[in-house]
Amino acid sequence: MLADPSGEPFFSIAMNHIDSATLRYSENIDIWRETFGNNKKRWLQYQVNPDLYSWGFNSVGWVQEVVTRGATNHRHSRNFTFEEYQWLDMPYCHMLPFADFHQWEAETKNPDFFSEDFVDWCDYVARDHCARFAEDPKLIGYFYIDCPTWIHTIKESKWKGPLFDPGRLATEKGRKALSDLATQYYKVTHDAIRRYDPNHLILGDRYNAQRPWAKEVLLAAKPYVDVMSFQHFGAPDVIKSDLDTFAELTGMPVLLADSGVPNHDTWEQGYFEINTERYAALTKNIAETDACVGLHFCGAYLRNKVRKYGLRHRDNQTDEPKIREITANNHILEKKKTQNLL
Repeated sequence: MLADPSGEPFFSIAMNHIDSATLRYSENIDIWRETFGNNKKRWLQYQVNPDLYSWGFNSVGWVQEVVTRGATNHRHSRNFTFEEYQWLDMPYCHMLPFADFHQWEAETKNPDFFSEDFVDWCDYVARDHCARFAEDPKLIGYFYIDCPTWIHTIKESKWKGPLFDPGRLATEKGRKALSDLATQYYKVTHDAIRRYDPNHLILGDRYNAQRPWAKEVLLAAKPYVDVMSFQHFGAPDVIKSDLDTFAELTGMPVLLADSGVPNHDTWEQGYFEINTERYAALTKNIAETDACVGLHFCGAYLRNKVRKYGLRHRDNQTDEPKIREITANNHILEKKKTQNLL
């Protein structure tokens, strides 16, 4: 169970991917200038915050948005600064850039967790980020890697391979080697955070539940994180089943840290509509997943030309019927989870 600063039960219903640059394409930059005066503080305070609360979201998950999706670079927008989170004025999670072995990362080689270089870098990241965030009651906790490539890759990261050869898991010696590797990573990152911030949750890596995963990694993480976080874009009943499996395996609360419902049948129109029927099924199943402490929606907030879906379009307009359905399901989910937690 999560709790707010006053100790009341809190189930995180968060929006992911919030990037104002979507309002600064050449064809729509006038909206940014005329409506918001080229002022991000104004945008966050007077549009984003009211939107999210009115749509039934009570927090913000991972704010970075995919902005290029190519074979040689697949990149996301930058993280929010401490000041930007203050302008937004909502509970939020923050991703720490300890390493870049995200499955979609096409440019950076895998790190050496046993090197002094890695230890020094983690200390810097924590000193730069966590020392500033440590006393903020709005911060929920820290994420690490989005879809880490412990034993798998996808086309963008195939060139560098996974961190660990999955073939070695056939032997006890290999399984121990992976456990030792993961333990080193989670201990170094945990200790770096706790030197500067003893207060907030460690949400850890956001594992891709639809790709190969290793129980050795999850169990190595267990002593060093507070929640097990997963990305999952499968069918709602499969998501529930998998989250139950992870909770039973680890004995830990689980967070659905990234999940979306794009309607792929609309892609030929140049965008993906939000499948609100599937969202209703997702929220219903999450309400019935006792170990789950949050649903973070891969919305995104604004529909850019790369992700191609979002709750506001590039003209800054919304699809009100879909917004109403999402809002209603968010309120039902929060009510059910809060009643269960009391």
